Amino acid sequence: QVQLVESGGGLVQAGGSLRLSCAASGRTFNNYAMGWFRQAPGKEREFVSAISWSGSSTYYARSVKGRFTISIDNAKNTVYLQMNSLKPEDTGVYYCAADKMVATIEKEYDYWGQGTQVTVSS
Repeated sequence: QVQLVESGGGLVQAGGSLRLSCAASGRTFNNYAMGWFRQAPGKEREFVSAISWSGSSTYYARSVKGRFTISIDNAKNTVYLQMNSLKPEDTGVYYCAADKMVATIEKEYDYWGQGTQVTVSS
């Protein structure tokens, strides 16, 4: 089993920055790829970014590319999402997810965190 706990969400003005963290625990966590998804009010959950366990492969949604950076600290079993130049449309609940293979599709992920709220005011 893998347990995921997100943190770092909050309220920020447009143009500001936040860094989300996702701490993973569980004896089988090694070699899991990690992803970030978000869900805005009234909308379906969507892919944001993903990273392989080694950190050598990263993927971004077109809407966040150039503004968000995903990284992983294997020693801490933690994945980060640095979000810069935030826009009101980035508002939503951000979830981290884990799976054996890196993917951009929600249904591919087996484990999910509870989510952290990000609100960007205009």
